[in-house]
Amino acid sequence: MLSYLFVRRLYLSVIGKTACGTPSVAIRVCNLRTSPVNFNDTSPDPDSVVTYEQLLSMLASKNVQLFDVRNPDEFQAGRIPGAVNIPLDNLEPSLKLSPQHFELLFEAKAPGKEDGNIVFHCQRGRRSASALDIARRLGYTRARHFAGGYKEWAEQKK
Repeated sequence: MLSYLFVRRLYLSVIGKTACGTPSVAIRVCNLRTSPVNFNDTSPDPDSVVTYEQLLSMLASKNVQLFDVRNPDEFQAGRIPGAVNIPLDNLEPSLKLSPQHFELLFEAKAPGKEDGNIVFHCQRGRRSASALDIARRLGYTRARHFAGGYKEWAEQKK
């Protein structure tokens, strides 16, 4: 049986920057199509934002699919319990995987397009807002993001 870390490393080596080099090489070699990440400074829809208190409640009731879109080194340095790390650069192809492949790679339930408990987070909220845009474009219409990110989580947990 292959270990999770081995399978994940293999997956990231196929689609990630670390093994494929620059994004253009990854796209050419791995035949991936990606969308540009757009950072917008407009205020997000309030219904798309999860507060610290809401996230705590969701975690306590185990009713959340929490995805950390930071880089693996950031994730290893500190994380919200229960979060699954999918770096922002890998999010779109990861959300396009079949549920079986998703579960094999991430050892987590694959999110459904109608799930209302999908939450993205990053360090401060910018990448998670981009992740939310990507997810919504792919049809995950009820996805949300924790705008305070790991920074707020760590400050609140002190």
